[in-house]
Amino acid sequence: MMNTLNFSTNVIRLRHQKKITQEQLAEFIGVTKASVSKWENKQSMPDILILPVLAAFFDVTIDELLGYEPQLSREQIQKIYRDLAADFAERPFEDVMTHTQELIKKYYSCYPFLFQMCVLRLNHFMLAEDQDRQAEILASVSDLCGRIIADCRDIGLSNDAVILKASADMQLGKTREVIETLEEMLSPLRLSNQSDSLLIQAYRIAGQTEKADSFTQIGMFTNLLSLIGGATQHLAIHGGDLAVCEETMSRADQVLEAYRLESLHPNAAALLHLQGAIAYAMHGKKKEAVGRLTRYASCAARLSDREPKLTGDRYFNAVEPWFDQLDLGSSAPRDKKVILESALQALSHPAFAVLQDDAGYLGIRASLAERSRT
Repeated sequence: MMNTLNFSTNVIRLRHQKKITQEQLAEFIGVTKASVSKWENKQSMPDILILPVLAAFFDVTIDELLGYEPQLSREQIQKIYRDLAADFAERPFEDVMTHTQELIKKYYSCYPFLFQMCVLRLNHFMLAEDQDRQAEILASVSDLCGRIIADCRDIGLSNDAVILKASADMQLGKTREVIETLEEMLSPLRLSNQSDSLLIQAYRIAGQTEKADSFTQIGMFTNLLSLIGGATQHLAIHGGDLAVCEETMSRADQVLEAYRLESLHPNAAALLHLQGAIAYAMHGKKKEAVGRLTRYASCAARLSDREPKLTGDRYFNAVEPWFDQLDLGSSAPRDKKVILESALQALSHPAFAVLQDDAGYLGIRASLAERSRT
């Protein structure tokens, strides 16, 4: 444990920084010079009551003195997340939730880990048996994000936690809180939301062409996803106006095809097709609704491939390294079985009641159900 905590190394380093001898340190602490020597030679540890005195003398925390950093590496966080996501597909839901809570308590000061546990819960809360339990889990996500926002020194991670907290609060129906939190932060009028081109231009002028190209591709890709996400929301807003919905789907389809987004990011495409199917079903357009659900099921199948992974293509040839740098890497955030079960559950939307006797609709359900069992 002494080697793991690096206490001896830290005492030597801190003592040298203060430019004092072992004897001087021993005199201040009230121990013998031999005791300090044994600490630095990894032969013994000080009494626990001495640690606060040592920490105060060196003006560090006890954790810093001991070299204790309750942090997990990015790779460790990814592995834990993947293992838990797989557990949600195979083990009883509450058993996995209990395990996640144990891990949260164990690594309560590792904010990147806490954030990913919030992501994990937000991606799986719908598996809980009843709505009260789902709401309880969403509230835990909101509370945990609140801790990250309040205490984490990483501004980027804190900002991400703000967005994630808003997602949980939205699911809880706290729309007013979401608006108050995000309205100013995400305003398109803020210069911070219009700064991409400045950085790209700076890269170009500095001769960093590769970075300029990579950042440009990432910007285009993420903006395409925002466009498709916006189109999906536009369908939800204007569901009662079939003309607007069909125009939105027509334009969005052209973007999907031009940039091959159904292959590159099937989740964004799937959500668009699902919302389009709901709009068509609401207007009694059964054939068109089933057509959209067929494309939705196809995207779900891509997401449930054995190794679902975000990738680039010949055009977006610089985005994969960026995917790999994401906190969870390029892997899907949910197990393929959970993905398929969620896709199947989405087909139970009330709007699809008009399709209950439709052969095409029933075939899609049967296909997804069969995939989820294999």
